Amino acid sequence: MPEGDHSLLSRLLAGDRRTLARAISAVENGTPAAASIAAGISSHLGRAHVVGITGAPGAGKSTLINALLGELIARGRTIAVVAVDPTSPITGGAVLGDRVRMGKFGAHERVFIRSLASRGHLGGVSKTTGEIIDVLDAAGFDVVIVETVGAGQSEVEIVGIADTRIVVCPPGLGDDVQAIKAGILEIADLLVVNKADLPGAERTVRELKEMLRLRSAAAANVPVLSTCATRGEGIAALVDAVAAHGAAAGHGRRLAKRRTPASKGTHADEVRQRLERLSAADAFARSLGVHFLDGGPGRATIEMTVRDEHLNFNGSCHGGVIFALADCAFGLASNSHGQIAAGIDAHITYQAAAARGDRLTATATEVSRSRKLAVYRIDVTKADGKPISSFTGTVYVTTRPHAHPG
Repeated sequence: MPEGDHSLLSRLLAGDRRTLARAISAVENGTPAAASIAAGISSHLGRAHVVGITGAPGAGKSTLINALLGELIARGRTIAVVAVDPTSPITGGAVLGDRVRMGKFGAHERVFIRSLASRGHLGGVSKTTGEIIDVLDAAGFDVVIVETVGAGQSEVEIVGIADTRIVVCPPGLGDDVQAIKAGILEIADLLVVNKADLPGAERTVRELKEMLRLRSAAAANVPVLSTCATRGEGIAALVDAVAAHGAAAGHGRRLAKRRTPASKGTHADEVRQRLERLSAADAFARSLGVHFLDGGPGRATIEMTVRDEHLNFNGSCHGGVIFALADCAFGLASNSHGQIAAGIDAHITYQAAAARGDRLTATATEVSRSRKLAVYRIDVTKADGKPISSFTGTVYVTTRPHAHPG
């Protein structure tokens, strides 16, 4: 590490705020210093309790975090907040609405708040959220709170980042509980019905508890709490529940995942052969000109070259073709474990156009996996690495094995 980087690292580990802000900017923007920072802090990670707060837009996540900050400060904790905001369509930066609602404690000496623009990244967080948490962890914060953008059924990337996942629900979910229970509610370590002063809050608490009882014995143990963040009601109990979960589950979930070999429990060659067979059996993929490149447990990489029949009326690659390419990689990665996985939700964003002759690569990576659900991130790029599209998808994992075609 260059001498200047050593000096930056020592100030960062000491918690210097200006250095911390510079380091986060370097990581977020992918500057040359980012790799040195990551290497320098790698042995200083795992102490912070990372708390993910997600939920539907309008549930009151930011106001709830503001109330949590007050309670945590009163308990002598140091807290960092990573607030992922939607990307501004005008400036490309964060809208900063979340940070405004947390302004009461923004200048406190034991609080550090950083807003991140999602930059089109799906999953409820930004692409560099995990790396930025590492920086805050190394800087010595006791608690790192990550607020996602308003999340829906498949935006559950926080599951692989946070040690404790809080899903915030507004009152009056009603039949919507049935619509979303297979998605974001599945990841909750704690369920919170905020705005408890509004009509329908008590009913929502009852419905969530009933939903949990119907799922499994383990799910029935997930606490369902009610809060009124604007009045500070239920906040102390929520902090107690968060601390209890952190003590039981431990810290550093994101780090354990990195240390686990991708091929643990599975022979990589066997998985690759399975993916080759599945790819060869996909007639639609063959019609697009898709070629399998590489894969393993929870991952797959494929490519295709844009041909005349892939072009739209403007002469660029049809968005449906790009979606299909990403979806093919999604299907392979999600079926790599030997069980049939059925897609239940997908979202895509487009960053740039592709033209005739461009070679496009789609790389799918498993973000999180439970007994029933798995979430995948797929990036479509040109041969020169230029991003074309980002795709996230959720699958339902069945118990049926593949027939191993071919």
